[in-house]
Amino acid sequence: MSMDYDLFMQEILKTARAEIEAAGYEQLRTPEAVEEAIARPGTTLVMVNSVCGCAGGIARPAAAQCVHYDKRPDHLVTVFAGQDKEATAAARYHFGEDHLPSSPSFVLLKDGQVVAEVGRYEIEGHDPMSVVTNLQANFEEYCDEL
Repeated sequence: MSMDYDLFMQEILKTARAEIEAAGYEQLRTPEAVEEAIARPGTTLVMVNSVCGCAGGIARPAAAQCVHYDKRPDHLVTVFAGQDKEATAAARYHFGEDHLPSSPSFVLLKDGQVVAEVGRYEIEGHDPMSVVTNLQANFEEYCDEL
């Protein structure tokens, strides 16, 4: 029995993109889309998506659940590391020199400035609800009630 790896990966990517879109996140697939999103006033949560197990089993479920909170970001966006490489690089440029590139991860910006991050080390090996709690603590501090 032979499996076409490219077809298998395309199905995984399709599922990963659909999950994050269903959670209300806008996919940023070009550097131009990233620039437009970062320039928006207010708070923006950027989810750096990935095909790894901790993205599918922890980060994307946390991304979907964390927004069910009284205070939450004005904008929800995502870039896909390893897939939309130029868009991801553009987003990481805005995250600053101190940012350790990791995927999956979350970065919260307020008026284009990084105010909080949840890196892979705070996702991998943790349960989705601990990531949700971490994100919502950031929302409590930096976001307005909607």
